Amino acid sequence: MNAVDFSPLLRTAIGFDRFARLLDGARVQSEAPAYPPYNIEVTGDDSYVLTMAVAGFGPDDIELVVREDTLFISGKAPQAEGEARRYVHRGIAGRAFERRFVLADHLVVQGARIENGLLHVALQRVVPEALKPRRIPIATGGAQPAPGRPVAIEQAAQAA
Repeated sequence: MNAVDFSPLLRTAIGFDRFARLLDGARVQSEAPAYPPYNIEVTGDDSYVLTMAVAGFGPDDIELVVREDTLFISGKAPQAEGEARRYVHRGIAGRAFERRFVLADHLVVQGARIENGLLHVALQRVVPEALKPRRIPIATGGAQPAPGRPVAIEQAAQAA
């Protein structure tokens, strides 16, 4: 039986930790290097930092856009100033790039900053109150809540 390569699903997904751990053992270790390299770090229960190596790019050369559930990070090649340069060896890439990261439900971009050639993008899972689990009180005795009426309203009606 051939192993299935799940690495394309995991490389660009943020916030799918349980899914990634389940499939991690099944991944084939044939990941091709991509430009620019990046790390995804878990910094808390519901927070992450995406760090991307963008040496040679400034804040005006990089654009971050969130569309639906995808974070797009693109960089335009910095323009050389003055005379044309001649290199003996050129190992620092200065080409344009675009990376896409699929974000888990309720994951929002909190901000971004460039420091020492690294772009840091802070991400936070913000679950709306309506979707958070809530505890339902259980009534005792003969009090039966009416269908469709909250327990607190029913108890107030019975007390009056």
